[in-house]
Amino acid sequence: MIRLLVADDQPAAREGLRLLFEAAPDVAVVGAAAHGIELVAMARRLRPDVVLTDIRMPGMDGVAAARELARLDPPPPTVMLTTFDLDEYLFGALQAGAAGFLLKESEPELYMMAVRAAARGEGVIDPRVTPRLVDRFARTSPRTPPPRARDLTAREREVLGLVARGHGNTRIGRELGITPGTAKVHVARILTKLGVASRVQAALYAYRYGLVTWSDTAEEL
Repeated sequence: MIRLLVADDQPAAREGLRLLFEAAPDVAVVGAAAHGIELVAMARRLRPDVVLTDIRMPGMDGVAAARELARLDPPPPTVMLTTFDLDEYLFGALQAGAAGFLLKESEPELYMMAVRAAARGEGVIDPRVTPRLVDRFARTSPRTPPPRARDLTAREREVLGLVARGHGNTRIGRELGITPGTAKVHVARILTKLGVASRVQAALYAYRYGLVTWSDTAEEL
């Protein structure tokens, strides 16, 4: 059972999230916060497995809350929600270590997928956001990978390419003929070698330094 904590400053939105996830057999909504300060306090007390939070909230927004949540031991993976498809929120959320980024008008199925993926240690970015994200990195980033990227083995480069396509451990295992557990070990080693905190950040790293190109992934997103 995934223990989920949700946060949104709009009462109707909070109730909608509660109703959506309470209908899922594998999710238990342990709390609903109205702003970032309350979210952090509840997370410290309730120790959720996953946090699903709005980005724009009064007092302390979701990005600031995510930075505080990252200090918990262990930190809960955080999926961000917003109605604003704007770079400032997207990049702020990712820099805060978010495990996923969804537009509020996303389909309920994507909400479910994102929370379940976060609980597995994976990440999801709304497909409508991904092209802009990749385009920004393609235009502004160096094409030569730094020395730490050269430490990746050939297998780890294969796994990183599949992570950048948004694949979870099960599909990575199926694609490469390895177990999901082995895929998870490879991903952990990749994160350590690249010095990043999440699969989402590893995927962005791959795009940023040309280890994966948008043409490699466009058909699958």
